[in-house]
Amino acid sequence: MNVLALETSMGACSAAVLRGDDGGRTLFARLEMMERGHAEALMPMVAEVMSEAGLDYSDLDLVAATTGPGSFTGVRIAIAAARGLALVTKAKLFGTDSLTVMARAARESGIATGMPLVLAVDARRGMLYFGLYDAAGRRLEGPLLISPENAAALLPPELGNVVGSGAGQLAEAAERRGRRIEATGLEIQPSAVSLAEIAAESGETTPILRPLYLRPPDAKPQAQQVARR
Repeated sequence: MNVLALETSMGACSAAVLRGDDGGRTLFARLEMMERGHAEALMPMVAEVMSEAGLDYSDLDLVAATTGPGSFTGVRIAIAAARGLALVTKAKLFGTDSLTVMARAARESGIATGMPLVLAVDARRGMLYFGLYDAAGRRLEGPLLISPENAAALLPPELGNVVGSGAGQLAEAAERRGRRIEATGLEIQPSAVSLAEIAAESGETTPILRPLYLRPPDAKPQAQQVARR
């Protein structure tokens, strides 16, 4: 199976191809940290990894994208690109949430091996994107948009690590409840490599990719139209 994975939901832009050959797999990937510019960066990355993999777009079996949570615009970029590529290539689609992708990346980096893992991403306005995973990497809770205080109440007693850009906030909230936990992996982002691996191993497809928004967009419609003179 040949998988193309796209990830633009948070503070990085990445594309990866997982090429299947005679029972083996080879990965080709690009990742760049960025707060803005995902739309401009993504398709050149896709062209590079497809070229390195030696694949035509018609060779793709599966196109994967993270569905959120994340930035309102960023989530839509990968989903729109995946939909378009699948439409042209007739490849199947796969989607999963960005916290599950981050959890895999954290475990592959050696964080909290064999122990439960919490993802806490700074969602601004004093809130976190929260996900809880067991020692085998299975999702137990989330993704949630939740305050650090309420998230601290969900922490299991055998917790290994809190990972993500909001880990420090969650660790402070836990300490106020009398718990000491380690905040680590603050720089970890969702990556197309982890997404490609999840997609290939799942054996599943997603009929329709839809964004996972846990809060409404910042932009608000005007309450009334401005009267014309």
